[in-house]
Amino acid sequence: MGVTVVIPARYASTRFPGKPLADLCGKPMIQWVYERSALCESVGRVIVATDDDRIARAVESFGGDVAMTRSDHLTGTDRLAEVAAGLDDELIVNVQGDEPLIDPAMIQAAVAPLLADDSIPMGTLKTPLTSIEEYRNPNVVKVVTDQHGFALYFSRAPIPYPRDFNDALDQRWGELATAKHIGLYVYRREFLLQYPHLKTTPLESQECLEQLRALEHGYRISVAETRLAGQGVDTPEDLEQVRVILASSVPR
Repeated sequence: MGVTVVIPARYASTRFPGKPLADLCGKPMIQWVYERSALCESVGRVIVATDDDRIARAVESFGGDVAMTRSDHLTGTDRLAEVAAGLDDELIVNVQGDEPLIDPAMIQAAVAPLLADDSIPMGTLKTPLTSIEEYRNPNVVKVVTDQHGFALYFSRAPIPYPRDFNDALDQRWGELATAKHIGLYVYRREFLLQYPHLKTTPLESQECLEQLRALEHGYRISVAETRLAGQGVDTPEDLEQVRVILASSVPR
């Protein structure tokens, strides 16, 4: 069963224009994401999906595979689906272009359930919360799952509500049956091609979480657990933190 990683990459960004081309230890950030994704044992191909010639040239300069897409996509999933329409592989993995520290094992963990069960249309990852502040932070998406590892709900809100020990939450937050969602997705190609045509749903709109569309339309999402975590780059300050990490690990 073929597996392709597609990395959507836009040049425009409100907080950080040109982010995919930002230099990290002598390489553009998109190259770090590309090369680390390619190290996953199940991945046969990695493609950068972009509508920007500057990004395309940068990817081609390091020998990477690039697909030019339309510029009117509203979401990265739409861009992913355009590329998937021209592929034959069964599984398509969406790796964000601002995750230069992505661990290949994270991709493998997300892919594994779909490799084992061809009835699962979509998968993603979760990792334990590290603090009560993460639980309360609306920018940290939480996920709760059933006993078989499938998503029940994703939310920016602090879920679930601990009725019996809410007064002692600062001491007992580690008992919460929730986890931090990691925004890495794997789709069965047939489902991905349908996804942009699914009607936008109320919970998706209210939470601004696109994955809720799948749940609201009745599709299952496998949620694999990992103790690994990348470090996304949203701002120049984030980039500097990643640069320090990479500088300490890159052989000289």
